[in-house]
Amino acid sequence: MPEHKELERIASQVRRDVLRMVHGAKGGHPGGALGCAELFVLLYFKVMKHNPAKFSMDGIGEDIFILSNGHISAGLYSTLARAGYFPVKELATHRKINSRLQGHPTPHAHLEGVRIASGSLGQGLSVGIGAAQAKKLNNDNTNVFVLMGDGEQQEGQVWEAAMYAAHHKVDNLIAFIDYNGQQIDGPLKEVMDLGDLGLKYKAFGWEVIEVIGHEFAALDDAILVAKQTKGKPTVILMKTNMGQGVDFMAGTHKWHGVAPNDDELQRALAQLEETLGDY
Repeated sequence: MPEHKELERIASQVRRDVLRMVHGAKGGHPGGALGCAELFVLLYFKVMKHNPAKFSMDGIGEDIFILSNGHISAGLYSTLARAGYFPVKELATHRKINSRLQGHPTPHAHLEGVRIASGSLGQGLSVGIGAAQAKKLNNDNTNVFVLMGDGEQQEGQVWEAAMYAAHHKVDNLIAFIDYNGQQIDGPLKEVMDLGDLGLKYKAFGWEVIEVIGHEFAALDDAILVAKQTKGKPTVILMKTNMGQGVDFMAGTHKWHGVAPNDDELQRALAQLEETLGDY
């Protein structure tokens, strides 16, 4: 398994891919994709049991990942390609007409690694619970991972799903929240304050772990604890920076859904090491 230093190298390349993909499409959502690079890379290059060469929609015998906040698809697409699900050169088609790599992931495009349509915020946790319960019924001892945004926690369906998962002790489900404090219209505290999100999940019967989302070792340890937690689901609150890795993008909602221009792209790429070769 790659050590954390190697994972950092892969994450740098994923960030470069994200910037180039969104710039090439002249649209997209770079901020959250940059902020979740470590999680994507850790899951697909170390944690998850999966086989890119034999991808199947049912995911039997494999860990399943669901990107609920589907607008940060560029980060997922880059990671899938770098992990071997499809050719890296296909990243150049992001958000283009007839591309399999649309702004929000969609299964009808038959893109390896994508099992559900996502991006309609609030739905991913419900789907993840269903997949996790199906695994239990099939005596399949693999896990389901779901990534949500923090602004997504303003959706009522999330809390219905949270209540259901705790009641049914769906302990093969591990949820992550990209807790960057930003959403498309501004800071969370100004749009709709979430209060103490950890206490809320605890009150709903979940195990709650809080980590810095850009530290591979901390994320790795949190996932290990989550896997060992029995009798209830686990949520990992990842404190992240939107736009992580690029100084003028980090920590602001302004890069939630804006593509860099030519000059901004070059300034951003200059801050990120090309480690696997640009597509």
